Amino acid sequence: MASDKPRKVIPIVQAAAPTGRLGLNRVQQQRLATQAGFFLLFIIAPIFDLLRYDLDAGHAWLLGMEWRLGLDEFMAGRIGALEAGANVLLRLFLPIFAGAAAFIWVAYRWGRLYCGWLCPHFSVVETINKLMLRASGKPSVWEKETLPPWEPDGTPRRRDARWWLVVVPAAVLFAFTWAVVFLTYLLPPGEVYGNLFGGTLTRNQALFIGVFTFVLSMEFLFARHLFCRFACAVGLFQSLAWVSNRDAMVVGFQRQRASQCATCLPDRESACDMVCPMRLNPRNIKRHMFTCTQCGQCLQACEQSQHDNPQGPLLTWVSKEAARQNEAGFRAGRGQ
Repeated sequence: MASDKPRKVIPIVQAAAPTGRLGLNRVQQQRLATQAGFFLLFIIAPIFDLLRYDLDAGHAWLLGMEWRLGLDEFMAGRIGALEAGANVLLRLFLPIFAGAAAFIWVAYRWGRLYCGWLCPHFSVVETINKLMLRASGKPSVWEKETLPPWEPDGTPRRRDARWWLVVVPAAVLFAFTWAVVFLTYLLPPGEVYGNLFGGTLTRNQALFIGVFTFVLSMEFLFARHLFCRFACAVGLFQSLAWVSNRDAMVVGFQRQRASQCATCLPDRESACDMVCPMRLNPRNIKRHMFTCTQCGQCLQACEQSQHDNPQGPLLTWVSKEAARQNEAGFRAGRGQ
């Protein structure tokens, strides 16, 4: 005889479908916007006389106004040497020192923010890295081995040699753009662009653009991040200021969960190692991260690779006492 007691119904929950490739997080979206905005500013600044030096006129332009040192009056005998010296101090050295001090102060607290968030050269580095990765499986021709064929979120990444048809033209196009823009910082932009589009460049203008395009093409193709790491004085001074501050913002790593970090990709590789455009290991001591640009791509990679982990990512920004403890943790780990 069947029981009249109601049966307990156990709901069946269908397994969630794969989420697919994860997009940029909010920080990376903001960084991409600032890079694009600064690259645009880099191009249009000479056009609107926001900042350039006019070789023809013999003076600089700043925010649409002529910027002179006042030496013309001294040469004409209208002012004395003392006043001329004061003009040079107030109009040249003081603004330069004030700007440099503010620049170094930012680097002292937060690292190479200019490189990772604004620098138009570094945005080209990242773009060509990604294109070359699609073409060869390596972000640089000097990389010893191809990277594992996985995105940080675990989705497969395919490579296709046909992407070389994009890599080389992109490098040359960036180089040509830079060459033309740099020329407009020295000569009237209207003259440069008028001669360029009209096919009437002078011999010196054509020589400058041609040589500069060739040199930058080689740099973009073969020495992009190497220049940023070993040759850029702007980056060097930022790194020196950053490393000297033990409380500065740095990528913090939870060493106690290191086993999860080493197996976050299907091939038992670390996602954060693969995405760094400077080819650094983000899980290292600060002095080995000397050229870190604070781009945060390693943090996004960790966030994506650990998106199903209830403990969250292993990499986070830390500063002040947390930065000191993070560095102390590395030293303690080495002493064990």
